[in-house]
Amino acid sequence: MTCIERNMDQTSLPLVVVPNCVPSLSEPLMRCLDRFDGKARVQLYASPKDVTDPNELIARCKGADAVIVLGFHVTDEIFEALQPSVRCFAFGGTGIANYVNVPLAKERGVRVTNVRHYGDQSVAEHAVALMFELTKHTGRMNVQMHTSGWPGCDALQLGGRTLGIAGFGGIGRATARIAAGMGMHVLEWSRSSHASEAAAMGVTEVASLEELFDCSDVVSLHMTLSGETEGIVGKDLLARLRPGSMLINTARSQLVGSQALLERLRQGDISAGLDVFDVEPLPDDSPLRALPNVVITPHNAWRTDAASEGIVQQCVRSVLAWIDGEEFNVVV
Repeated sequence: MTCIERNMDQTSLPLVVVPNCVPSLSEPLMRCLDRFDGKARVQLYASPKDVTDPNELIARCKGADAVIVLGFHVTDEIFEALQPSVRCFAFGGTGIANYVNVPLAKERGVRVTNVRHYGDQSVAEHAVALMFELTKHTGRMNVQMHTSGWPGCDALQLGGRTLGIAGFGGIGRATARIAAGMGMHVLEWSRSSHASEAAAMGVTEVASLEELFDCSDVVSLHMTLSGETEGIVGKDLLARLRPGSMLINTARSQLVGSQALLERLRQGDISAGLDVFDVEPLPDDSPLRALPNVVITPHNAWRTDAASEGIVQQCVRSVLAWIDGEEFNVVV
């Protein structure tokens, strides 16, 4: 672990701490440090892997006025330990409901910001990559080929099949563009209508989430997590998936009832590509690891060079806006 400091001799300036930062984010952050000159002191803790121990994170944030949150949850324990010092949390993600107690932050008058549309293309590409792995099995064949043999297998064509996108924001639209380019028929449903935008892209808006599940060969989830969407995909919706269908989730695991999904997958007649989980890192004994009809990746959809740069730029801008008494990407 390396602690990189900037302007620490200027004690009258507010202190900004980045208590956890892996190389893919620390390098672009270090290129931004000049933007804090004359504005803030900075402590950036760079390490090769995420640090999640709450005591260590609290110790690193001691005396901070603002914290850039990358790769960890601000539990109530951490939040309370950092009060009344920390007045701004800048999150390096979009959906923050399962990363911080939003009502508590609002009650205490603590600003919480997020980042927006930083990884639309990156996450969309990953969602499509999961579809490809479920249909083409390239990763599985590659592992087998590096061992021995000639492990050919039958595959499925995605072109001509129907993709249903649940949540037609930036990521949903990016996914639709890629899928349409592959010759898929694309449907979309969102909690607010996007009929005109969808029509302009050659995408059909359906009236309900039930219709989306009924009519799709592949359902890809791109909704944000909130009180209204938590558990929105339950047993009844999962039962609507036809045999041979696929479910892709690169959004938030809490959108789907975990036990209901496990039971549906154990029937063996559908498959899933999952990048998000109720508990992360995924426990070694998770039953998902034993299911042959599931492709799982470690919450990696956002991790591209372009997305990392976007996260850093928006986090830095959010903190500087707070220091200057302005607003940028404010959630609370």
